[in-house]
Amino acid sequence: VFQNMQTTECDFINGTEKVRLVQRYIYNRQQYVMFDSDVGLHVGFTPFGERCAKQANSDPVFMESRRTAVDWYCRYNYEVSRPFITERR
Repeated sequence: VFQNMQTTECDFINGTEKVRLVQRYIYNRQQYVMFDSDVGLHVGFTPFGERCAKQANSDPVFMESRRTAVDWYCRYNYEVSRPFITERR
C-alpha cells in the first residue's frame, strides 16, 4: 500500500493580520517537499523532493499562484468560517 498526500494549513495571528500558509507533500509518511509562504519557495527534503522543489520554483506562474494563496485561500476561508470559529458562545 502506498500513501501519497498533500496537507495545507493556514496559521492565523490576530485574525488575518499575520497569515502563514504551509503546504506539505508526503509520500509513505515521509515529507519530501514543503512550501512555506514566509520563505516563498518550495524546499525539498529528499533527492526526489529537491528535484520537485527545483522544478516548482522555476515556474514563475505556479510560484505566483503559491505566493498569493495566502489571500485567495487562507484569508478567504477565514472570512467564510469566522462566524463559526470566533463568534460562538
